[in-house]
Amino acid sequence: MDYLLIIEWIVKAVVILLFCVTGFAYLTFYERRALARIQVRIGPNRAGPSGWLQPVADGIKLIFKEELIPAQAYKIVFILAPMVTVFPALVILAVIPWGTQIVVFGREIPLYLVDINVGVLYLVAIASISVYGIVMAGWSSNNKYAMMGGLRSSAQMISYELALGLALIGPILIAETMSLMGIVEAQKPIWFIVYQPLGAIIFFVASVAEVNRAPFDMPEAEQELTAGYHAEYSGMKFALFFMAEYVKMIAVCAIGATLFLGGFQGPFVDQVPILGPFYLFFKIMVLLFVLIWLRATLPRLRYDRLMAFGWKFLLPLALANVFLTAVVLVLIGG
Repeated sequence: MDYLLIIEWIVKAVVILLFCVTGFAYLTFYERRALARIQVRIGPNRAGPSGWLQPVADGIKLIFKEELIPAQAYKIVFILAPMVTVFPALVILAVIPWGTQIVVFGREIPLYLVDINVGVLYLVAIASISVYGIVMAGWSSNNKYAMMGGLRSSAQMISYELALGLALIGPILIAETMSLMGIVEAQKPIWFIVYQPLGAIIFFVASVAEVNRAPFDMPEAEQELTAGYHAEYSGMKFALFFMAEYVKMIAVCAIGATLFLGGFQGPFVDQVPILGPFYLFFKIMVLLFVLIWLRATLPRLRYDRLMAFGWKFLLPLALANVFLTAVVLVLIGG
C-alpha cells in the first residue's frame, strides 16, 4: 500500500473541508458587503480592518449562544437533522477538478481528490440527500411553521431536481463521458455554455431553487413561516443549517463553472498548471455574485407559481434541450 497516496488523500480532504468552512464564513461577508453596495448601504465594517473579522465575530457569537430543544420535539431526529443537511454539502466537492496536476518533491499530485467515471451521477446522488435533513428538521420540531417549511422544501427540491438532472445531460452528451475531468478537458477549445446556453440557464435556475435562495426561498419564508424549517433551532445547530446553505451555494457554482464555463481552463494553464485553481475560483466568485444579485433584486415567488414554473415551464424546456442536443449530435455524427 502506498502510504504517500493515503497521506495525499487526507491532505486534499482537509484542504477541501477548510475551503468549505472558510468559504462559508467569508461568503456571508461577501454577500453582506455586495448587498450593501447594491442597496447603497455600508455593510459590516466594524469588526477588524474594514470589517474583515465580522465572520469570526459571528462564529464566536453562535458558539456561545444558548441552544434550546423544544420539550415536545423528537430529540434524536432534531439533533441529527443539521448533520444530515451539512454532510452532503461538504462531500459533494470531492469530485470537482481544480486543475490537472503539479509536481511536488518529484511526485505528480493531481489537483483533485478523486476522478471517477460517473462523477456527474455522484453529484446528482449526493445533492438529492440534502432534502432529508430539511424535512427531518421540519418534522422533528413539532411546530406547524417548521413542518410547513419542511413540506415546501421536499416538494420544491424534488421538483427542481428533475430539471437540474436533465440540464446535466447536455454536457455529458457532448463530452461523451460522465467524468468531470473528461468534461473539463472537452472544453479546451470552446466552453460548453456556447453549445448549451439553454442548458446552462436551466441548470442555474434549478440550482438556485435547490439551495433555497431568493427568489426560491419558500422553505424559510420569514413573512409566512417565521423562518420555516429551522424556526426552532438556535446556536450551533442553526449555524450548521446556515453553513449548509452557503456551502451548497459554493458547490453549485463550482459545478456550474466545471460543466459550462470550462472549469479550471484558462490562458497558459497548460504551461502553468497551478493557475487552474485560480481560474476556477474566479469563475465561482462571479457566479456567487450573480446569486447575491438575484437576492438583492427579485421578490419571492408565490408558492403555487414556483411549483407551476418548475413543472410546466422548466421541466419541458429541459426535456426539449436534451432532445435537440441529441438530434444535433446524431446529425453531426452522421
